[in-house]
Amino acid sequence: MKVTVTRDELLTALQRVQGVVEKRNTMPILANILLEAKSEGLDILATDLEISLRGFYKATVDECGAVTFSARKLLEILREIKEPEIVLSVSETNVVHIKAGRSQFKVMGLPSQDFPVLPAIDRDGLIPVPGAGILDLLKKTLFAVGDNDTRYVLNGLFILVSPQGQATQIRFVGTDGHRLAVAEQTVQIPREQSQAREMKVIIPKKAAYEMKRLLEEDETEPLLGFTKNLLIFRKSGLVLTSRLIEGNYPNYQQVIPKDSPQKIAVQREELEGGLRRVSLLSRDKTYTVKLTFSRDHISLYASHPDIGEATEEIPASFQGGDTFSAGFNAKYLLDVLNVLSEDQVTLQMESPLSPCLIREGEATGFKAVVMPVKV
Repeated sequence: MKVTVTRDELLTALQRVQGVVEKRNTMPILANILLEAKSEGLDILATDLEISLRGFYKATVDECGAVTFSARKLLEILREIKEPEIVLSVSETNVVHIKAGRSQFKVMGLPSQDFPVLPAIDRDGLIPVPGAGILDLLKKTLFAVGDNDTRYVLNGLFILVSPQGQATQIRFVGTDGHRLAVAEQTVQIPREQSQAREMKVIIPKKAAYEMKRLLEEDETEPLLGFTKNLLIFRKSGLVLTSRLIEGNYPNYQQVIPKDSPQKIAVQREELEGGLRRVSLLSRDKTYTVKLTFSRDHISLYASHPDIGEATEEIPASFQGGDTFSAGFNAKYLLDVLNVLSEDQVTLQMESPLSPCLIREGEATGFKAVVMPVKV
């Protein structure tokens, strides 16, 4: 195998796969990438057995072949060299020779046959989806997905794709049991490419983050599809696949409060700034802040037994209810506010112990629910 490739092209490929490459030493070869030199270019693959990413890159191939070697080490080398072109060649003993200008490296590799076989991907059945729209849905829900929750399904992002006449509704849901985020959009998909039936899947949080990273690169329209146990995401010569999480997602609709006239309207930036300042003196790990809702303002209060206390009042409009107080994890509220773009935010609570529904101005495509805590 002998290939000439630009440093920028190879660096882009290595940066893309870093989130997929397995960091733990359960199987040493999972810390490697697979390079396959073909007559038309260079295929670069990475997998952790749950998620796989394949990309095709421009290269001048003098000799076809394949090898697998350390993704981290190659990235470290690429970051240090400045030559615009790199020559990769592989010996019969799987030693990878890297030449860039006056620099030369020899890195031990492993046979390509030892690399896990990735699932075959069929382009049929994939639907085009708006890249900016999917990126927005991911940003507004990923923060609420659980981390290492014993209820395994909460460690994934729930996706619902349902036909709506001539259009298709796509809904993303994330929850960790303490907060919930629901975002949806209605998109126009050509009839011959749209799904004829409703689809419900749960994708791993890691796969959702990789989708988000790829969508942030450019506005190329991706293709999205699902098989019985696999997510398929194609975009600009890249193919991301991920196993789906098996199980039944909880009935999230049950915890979303019904619409109520008892609402608190507040400027997003003022609430966000107040929470950041007051929470500096909240208890470690819990970030508890007490919010008191009055007719024309919200009072924020936090205290720490070893440090002190902080208070702040911000203007607000409270309709349809009496003054009351409730405690919240400030970090959970800030995570919601951070993904919103409208100037005004509406909070809705029935009582100090009921869930708080957060909506964005007059927009109807996003809802967040944060559970209160004792203060």
